[in-house]
Amino acid sequence: MGEGSGGGVSVIIPAYRAQDTIVRAVSSLLAQSFSHWEAVVVSDDGADYRALLAAAGIVDSRLTFTGTGRVGSGAPAARNTGLRCARLPLIAPLDADDRFEPDRLARLAPLAAAQGAAADNVAVVRDSDGAPLSTLFPPGAGTATLDAAAFLKTSVPMFFVVRRDLVPGWEEGVDFCDDVVFNIQVLDRIQVLDRLGRLPLVLEPLYEYRQREGSITCSVDSGTRADLCYRHVLDRLAGDGLRIADAALRHRFAAALDAKRALNAAYMAAQSAGRCANFQEFLALRENSLPG
Repeated sequence: MGEGSGGGVSVIIPAYRAQDTIVRAVSSLLAQSFSHWEAVVVSDDGADYRALLAAAGIVDSRLTFTGTGRVGSGAPAARNTGLRCARLPLIAPLDADDRFEPDRLARLAPLAAAQGAAADNVAVVRDSDGAPLSTLFPPGAGTATLDAAAFLKTSVPMFFVVRRDLVPGWEEGVDFCDDVVFNIQVLDRIQVLDRLGRLPLVLEPLYEYRQREGSITCSVDSGTRADLCYRHVLDRLAGDGLRIADAALRHRFAAALDAKRALNAAYMAAQSAGRCANFQEFLALRENSLPG
């Protein structure tokens, strides 16, 4: 599928110490049934990812390479660097340790082009052995809708495909839950097209979120970093509003962050007691302990 299926997609891949995973991420793009894409690989560690991919036999005219000029400036800054280089009408972030299923862009690009943005279910996979751990929503066929209320109940990163004119950019002062902030800002902007702020949600898990030892979300201080991020975002909401126009959405987001802080505190207590190693394990442990 190509241009007639909703326009091309610029996939933005921030790369920081991604030497062990970038081949897998880019290979998942080469396997797409939708061919009208480009990938902007943004080095945030000074590494030459063009050479690294070429050494693995991956050379494609749809691949563009740039860099932040810094080391460890963070995923939001790297994504913004990639956004400035992106040339196609739809934007899709892809973390360098994750991957797309082959039909992801074919399914989401037409929906995003028509409705401003589109989302899909997410499969959580343990990176060390490829074992499936969970899915964000119960897997299914077809398309549902996602609004802010449903999104704010999620605890697994989601990566929307967004029409470029609705992309807010990424908040460079938010270094942990930047995906949550980005998605809320998109949902706020979607209200221009859909009064209820809804976007289509493909129920099939087409984005594979890899849970990798050594990543930020699996670090021993992830709970502390998450709490600092939540507090920073709450301060921004109370101050400049975090570029969210809808006051009711700002209020709902703040309430959700308070709930996330409480859940995060429970996670840190469980981690300290040795009951779990990371947040996704904590969620599974918590789900299994619930009645019914």
